[in-house]
Amino acid sequence: RLWTDPEVRRHLGGPVIDSVIRIRQRRIVGAAGFHAAVRAEDGVLLGLVTVEAAGRGGETEVSYQFLPEHWGRGYAREAVGAAVARALESAPSVVAVTQEANHRSRRLLEAVGLEHAESFVEWDAHQVLYRLCR
Repeated sequence: RLWTDPEVRRHLGGPVIDSVIRIRQRRIVGAAGFHAAVRAEDGVLLGLVTVEAAGRGGETEVSYQFLPEHWGRGYAREAVGAAVARALESAPSVVAVTQEANHRSRRLLEAVGLEHAESFVEWDAHQVLYRLCR
Protein backbone atom coordinates (compact mmCIF):
# COMPACT_ATOMS: atom_id res chain seq x y z
CA ARG A 1 0.00 0.00 0.00
CA LEU A 2 2.91 2.39 0.56
CA TRP A 3 3.42 2.49 -3.21
CA THR A 4 -0.23 2.46 -4.29
CA ASP A 5 -2.07 4.64 -1.78
CA PRO A 6 -2.89 7.97 -3.49
CA GLU A 7 -2.56 9.91 -0.24
CA VAL A 8 0.88 8.45 0.58
CA ARG A 9 2.02 9.06 -3.00
CA ARG A 10 0.48 12.53 -3.34
CA HIS A 11 3.87 14.31 -3.18
CA LEU A 12 5.86 11.37 -4.55
CA GLY A 13 4.71 11.23 -8.15
CA GLY A 14 1.49 9.30 -7.65
CA PRO A 15 0.74 5.58 -7.24
CA VAL A 16 3.25 3.11 -8.66
CA ILE A 17 2.25 0.46 -11.21
CA ASP A 18 2.31 -3.26 -10.31
CA SER A 19 5.38 -4.17 -12.39
CA VAL A 20 7.45 -1.47 -10.66
CA ILE A 21 6.18 -2.58 -7.25
CA ARG A 22 7.41 -6.13 -7.91
CA ILE A 23 10.86 -4.80 -8.86
CA ARG A 24 11.01 -2.60 -5.76
CA GLN A 25 9.96 -5.47 -3.50
CA ARG A 26 12.72 -7.70 -4.84
CA ARG A 27 15.26 -4.89 -4.53
CA ILE A 28 14.58 -3.84 -0.94
CA VAL A 29 13.84 -7.04 0.97
CA GLY A 30 16.93 -7.63 3.09
CA ALA A 31 18.85 -4.74 1.50
CA ALA A 32 20.94 -2.44 3.65
CA GLY A 33 19.36 0.90 4.45
CA PHE A 34 15.70 -0.14 4.11
CA HIS A 35 13.87 -0.26 7.46
CA ALA A 36 10.28 -1.28 8.02
CA ALA A 37 8.70 0.79 10.77
CA VAL A 38 6.64 -1.69 12.76
CA ARG A 39 4.56 -1.00 15.87
CA ALA A 40 6.15 -3.03 18.67
CA GLU A 41 2.92 -3.88 20.50
CA ASP A 42 1.22 -5.69 17.61
CA GLY A 43 3.63 -5.94 14.66
CA VAL A 44 1.55 -3.66 12.41
CA LEU A 45 3.51 -2.14 9.53
CA LEU A 46 3.47 1.64 9.88
CA GLY A 47 5.80 2.65 7.07
CA LEU A 48 9.24 2.51 5.53
CA VAL A 49 12.36 4.54 6.34
CA THR A 50 15.30 4.46 3.94
CA VAL A 51 18.85 5.58 4.66
CA GLU A 52 21.07 5.87 1.58
CA ALA A 53 24.75 6.37 2.46
CA ALA A 54 25.64 7.93 -0.90
CA GLY A 55 22.39 9.77 -1.58
CA ARG A 56 21.83 13.21 -3.00
CA GLY A 57 25.11 15.02 -3.61
CA GLY A 58 27.01 12.14 -2.01
CA GLU A 59 25.50 12.90 1.40
CA THR A 60 23.59 10.41 3.50
CA GLU A 61 19.93 10.79 2.57
CA VAL A 62 16.91 9.78 4.62
CA SER A 63 13.50 9.22 3.06
CA TYR A 64 10.27 7.78 4.39
CA GLN A 65 6.68 6.82 3.70
CA PHE A 66 4.02 6.05 6.30
CA LEU A 67 0.48 4.79 5.85
CA PRO A 68 -2.15 7.53 6.38
CA GLU A 69 -3.92 5.79 9.25
CA HIS A 70 -0.73 6.20 11.28
CA TRP A 71 -0.11 9.88 10.51
CA GLY A 72 -0.17 12.36 13.37
CA ARG A 73 0.61 9.80 16.09
CA GLY A 74 4.36 10.39 16.44
CA TYR A 75 5.43 7.14 14.79
CA ALA A 76 7.17 8.82 11.85
CA ARG A 77 8.86 11.32 14.12
CA GLU A 78 10.22 8.50 16.27
CA ALA A 79 11.36 6.34 13.35
CA VAL A 80 12.82 9.13 11.21
CA GLY A 81 14.46 10.72 14.25
CA ALA A 82 16.10 7.40 15.14
CA ALA A 83 17.28 6.90 11.55
CA VAL A 84 18.77 10.39 11.42
CA ALA A 85 20.52 9.95 14.78
CA ARG A 86 21.92 6.57 13.73
CA ALA A 87 23.10 7.93 10.38
CA LEU A 88 24.91 10.81 12.08
CA GLU A 89 26.96 8.32 14.09
CA SER A 90 28.97 7.61 10.93
CA ALA A 91 28.13 10.40 8.48
CA PRO A 92 29.04 14.08 8.80
CA SER A 93 25.57 15.15 7.64
CA VAL A 94 22.13 13.89 6.69
CA VAL A 95 19.82 15.35 4.06
CA ALA A 96 16.19 14.81 3.16
CA VAL A 97 14.13 16.21 0.29
CA THR A 98 10.41 16.84 0.20
CA GLN A 99 8.04 18.84 -1.93
CA GLU A 100 7.55 22.39 -0.74
CA ALA A 101 3.80 21.72 -0.67
CA ASN A 102 4.20 18.73 1.68
CA HIS A 103 3.74 20.64 4.93
CA ARG A 104 3.45 17.50 7.07
CA SER A 105 6.80 16.21 5.85
CA ARG A 106 8.44 19.60 6.30
CA ARG A 107 7.21 19.80 9.92
CA LEU A 108 8.48 16.28 10.55
CA LEU A 109 11.96 17.08 9.23
CA GLU A 110 12.12 20.25 11.30
CA ALA A 111 10.89 18.37 14.39
CA VAL A 112 13.79 15.90 14.15
CA GLY A 113 16.31 18.72 13.80
CA LEU A 114 16.89 19.14 10.09
CA GLU A 115 17.02 22.68 8.75
CA HIS A 116 16.03 24.14 5.39
CA ALA A 117 19.19 24.28 3.26
CA GLU A 118 17.96 25.01 -0.28
CA SER A 119 14.96 25.11 -2.57
CA PHE A 120 14.81 24.03 -6.20
CA VAL A 121 12.50 22.67 -8.88
CA GLU A 122 12.66 18.98 -9.77
CA TRP A 123 10.07 16.67 -11.32
CA ASP A 124 8.04 19.80 -12.22
CA ALA A 125 7.51 20.64 -8.53
CA HIS A 126 9.11 22.94 -5.97
CA GLN A 127 11.33 20.90 -3.67
CA VAL A 128 13.02 21.67 -0.36
CA LEU A 129 16.26 20.10 0.82
CA TYR A 130 16.80 19.84 4.56
CA ARG A 131 20.13 19.10 6.24
CA LEU A 132 21.50 18.29 9.68
CA CYS A 133 25.24 18.25 10.34
CA ARG A 134 26.93 16.34 13.10
